[in-house]
Amino acid sequence: MARELTSKDITLLKKVAPECAGLECKGSKAPYRSILPPLSNHYAINEEDFKERLSVLDKEDLEYLITLIRTGEESLGCVPPHYMTLFLELLDERMGPETAQEILDIYTQWHEC
Repeated sequence: MARELTSKDITLLKKVAPECAGLECKGSKAPYRSILPPLSNHYAINEEDFKERLSVLDKEDLEYLITLIRTGEESLGCVPPHYMTLFLELLDERMGPETAQEILDIYTQWHEC
């Protein structure tokens, strides 16, 4: 679902990617419409970096992201599977296995970039 990032979204994106200066994809020049796809595709340099960036998210941040995912506002389609696995592991650890499974189900249902 296409959307414009809110100030809360931008704050969250800059929390996990402090070097984020602009809010558009360098390749397509399209504006970012989600948080996790740009993090995984433009800022994280590898899986360990992605995991470290996610580690700064607190429970409130994760609950916010989960809400966006549930409503379809946060797209997961462009998040590569190996990065998604790391996000799901974090959810399992901090939010419980039921939440991680729910987000995995959403990811597999709508996996398209």
